[in-house]
Amino acid sequence: MLSSVSLPRTHSLSELGMRSETNPMINFSEYTYLRGSEIYGEKEPADYVYQVKSGTVRSCKWLPDGRRLIGAFHVVGDIFGMENGSTHRFTLQAVVDTSVRLIRRQSLNAIAERDCKLSKQLLDMTTCNLKHAEDHVLLLGRKTSPERVAAFILEMDERLAVAGILMLPMSRRDIADYLGLTLETVSRSLSHMRELGILGFVGASQRQIVLLDRQLLAGLDHQD
Repeated sequence: MLSSVSLPRTHSLSELGMRSETNPMINFSEYTYLRGSEIYGEKEPADYVYQVKSGTVRSCKWLPDGRRLIGAFHVVGDIFGMENGSTHRFTLQAVVDTSVRLIRRQSLNAIAERDCKLSKQLLDMTTCNLKHAEDHVLLLGRKTSPERVAAFILEMDERLAVAGILMLPMSRRDIADYLGLTLETVSRSLSHMRELGILGFVGASQRQIVLLDRQLLAGLDHQD
């Protein structure tokens, strides 16, 4: 569900954090989605490329038995929706109230065809997304439950931490579906880390985390 939308306006690519040789002007719109709203669905046409302006987005896929898998979280500044084919492979939802920018994929590709710097950056983004997908597969297939939770906290600390506090926008259910674990396992792992003095919680929601011992947390991520 949309809460607001802006009409297309002309902006420079540099406003999106994209590097190019000529910094051409391009039209994009801004949409605000309410918490839990769908941004686009699986198998829908991949006509746009998106950037998170505020909030957080999750990519989801549902199995035939009703289970939900989360493939990635996209936070402020992240660009998503760059597909290899003509349709989307995942459903994208707003984790919290979220604003995104939309750029026509055709327009971006047309500029990239004559702008080597932008073309390279788009390739780098695609390669980075592929690496994240490969790392996620390894995490699900090779790591124990505590290692998965530790790896997640380290990843989010690198991407989201502000002033020494990690503020998680996603719920523990989201974390469980991302890590391929049960909600109870995620909760037990976080409680155990608190008991070990690795982290502490701020507030009743326990979504604000203070990392007290990053070295020990990294050790949990690399247990034999």
